Amino acid sequence: MQLYLIRHPTPQVATGICYGRTDLALVEDVAAAAARIAPQLPPQAPVFTSPLQRCRHLANALHPTPRSDPRLQEMNFGAWEMRPWSQIQREALDGWAADPLGYAPPDGESVAQLQARVQDFVRELKGEGVERAVLVTHAGILKVIVGHSRQLPAREWMALKFEYESVVCVTIG
Repeated sequence: MQLYLIRHPTPQVATGICYGRTDLALVEDVAAAAARIAPQLPPQAPVFTSPLQRCRHLANALHPTPRSDPRLQEMNFGAWEMRPWSQIQREALDGWAADPLGYAPPDGESVAQLQARVQDFVRELKGEGVERAVLVTHAGILKVIVGHSRQLPAREWMALKFEYESVVCVTIG
């Protein structure tokens, strides 16, 4: 199965703010982003999207009927959402650094929980016999899928970087 993974366009948020599940608007008109991205995608492929507007609006510009799935949402940072990283307690950040897969911010989710829901989504696509699909989603989801497709250890895939509007194609065996 080939997956064309798209990271959403630049959201309206100040630099240095922790955000994940927060539903942020986009900086620019989504039509311009869609025009840049569309030529890189296979024609007639189904489009799946995070329900968050920074993804959903792009998906709507790329496809007449994208399918929204909550498993494609970014990580839930809970009490850390929309707080400057500099104002999150050092002990909490150290706890996360010590256990990056298992640690969950207060009222949030762990990277392992994020990974489990994303892998569940991919398994479901494979089970439905999907051969090609486009996913409009977030950096965290791209990290999980690309890391899994490349069989990277957790520390390596968690360190992957994806630019806004980047398109990455992976093959899932």
